Amino acid sequence: MATSSQKPLELILARNLLASLSTPALLVNRPGDIVFYNEAAGALLGRPFEESGALPASDWVSTFGPFSKDGEPLSSESQPLTVALRANRAAYAQQRIRSLNGTEHDIEVTGMPIIGADGFHGAMIFFWPIEEAAA
Repeated sequence: MATSSQKPLELILARNLLASLSTPALLVNRPGDIVFYNEAAGALLGRPFEESGALPASDWVSTFGPFSKDGEPLSSESQPLTVALRANRAAYAQQRIRSLNGTEHDIEVTGMPIIGADGFHGAMIFFWPIEEAAA
């Protein structure tokens, strides 16, 4: 059985999967803290994970969002991350995030819970920029 200092095997395997993907993605533990994001997410956000390390959810939201089109923070209740963590089911939304240089990105987000043989462990969040239609 894992001690409090050990990560569940499911989170370790999910991190390995996300690290190999070119789709921006992040890994969240049960309390909702960002415990990893991949290189593609780091490029979009303007900071590699190696520089930021794990982030409490409040730090993530205040820095990167999600935000409304007016720049206001969105309520967490219906966000894919919250649904994946609280309802243990997949969820999808369109949102806006802000990179460290201030560039805003409209994105599509899918949150998926990580459930192992011994229960719920966190969530994987996949996101990608929405390409604007050519005029």
